[in-house]
Amino acid sequence: MKDVFQQLKEEVAWSGLVPTMEKMPRRTLQDKCIGGPTAAHVIEEIHTPLNFAYMTFTTGSSAFQNIVGITHQELEDRKQAAMKIFQMADVPKGARVLVTYPPLVNVFSAAAFKEQELDCHFLVRSNKEAFISALHEVQPQVVVGESTFIKKTLHEAKKMGLAAGMPKGVKLLTAGTPLDLDLLPIAEEVLQGKVHDLFGCQEFGWICIDGIPVREDISLVQAPKTARKDYFEVVVGGLPTGDTFPVLESGHICDFRGKILTYQRERSYPEYEVVVKATTLASKETIGRVARTILRIKGRIVKVSPDVVLDADHTVLELVPDYLTGLPREGQVIEGKTKLFDDLVEAQLDYQERRKEDSTWVKRR
Repeated sequence: MKDVFQQLKEEVAWSGLVPTMEKMPRRTLQDKCIGGPTAAHVIEEIHTPLNFAYMTFTTGSSAFQNIVGITHQELEDRKQAAMKIFQMADVPKGARVLVTYPPLVNVFSAAAFKEQELDCHFLVRSNKEAFISALHEVQPQVVVGESTFIKKTLHEAKKMGLAAGMPKGVKLLTAGTPLDLDLLPIAEEVLQGKVHDLFGCQEFGWICIDGIPVREDISLVQAPKTARKDYFEVVVGGLPTGDTFPVLESGHICDFRGKILTYQRERSYPEYEVVVKATTLASKETIGRVARTILRIKGRIVKVSPDVVLDADHTVLELVPDYLTGLPREGQVIEGKTKLFDDLVEAQLDYQERRKEDSTWVKRR
């Protein structure tokens, strides 16, 4: 009996079918290009499902911070949106980039930073003094951060008589909160810098630069209830962002070609729900799983119409206001610009066909 247990122990030690703790794949902060300090987070190791390319969190600007899952299928479009931003902002390959808030890189995705071969630097501490020091030491060509923090830091540097030691010709990619317009003059004075206003979110990646969309599946939908008829909700691949903006021919302050004034954001009220009217899937059960998946990893309410058309040539979605508002339920149809939604459908199919099993956790079929 003892020999049998010894043999079993040796087989377990040498078996390569399932990993030991030491052999499990690891994705570090450095792998995600976000290996810098923040005062708003704690570093915690977690088990991340293999069906996610990576995990991140919402900013918490409208609610409690929530986890966001990024699937492998949507990663390429997120990367291409970031690459378009680099092109439009004239960010050269191999540029030195100073990131003031590391989680912002998750919106780009590390894949974009690596393809652009960016030389990425972070602050030693997340405060103005560390930012001033890093500007002088790193002499970055690009700064990524929140506009008000950058503005306050540049005013501080000027007040301390340190403006001469700051880099010049810097490109400022501002994001995270609506653009602080007071940044523009101080950025020009201290850094001779060009400010770019990025709009996006952890759920969907980058959406606009200076009011110009950087994805092909962007729709502008009239806000369901607003006194100003020039406000439109931005919809990405059929999924609403929850943000509305004025869309004006006068153009964005950073680039008159951009018509979406992303620095004048208003939260959507009521928020749209998404109803699936037609799907390329053959199974109503599978499209129901897609709807639940989107709610869990993107925080968007998706429902399947009782008379949904299956095996359709393409996806048809309808955006309808929350029924609690009492507003008419006539929806706005999204057809032809549903790429993100379709990518999440593909992710669900991939998960079902190639589910990663763990023999210690077997769910009853």
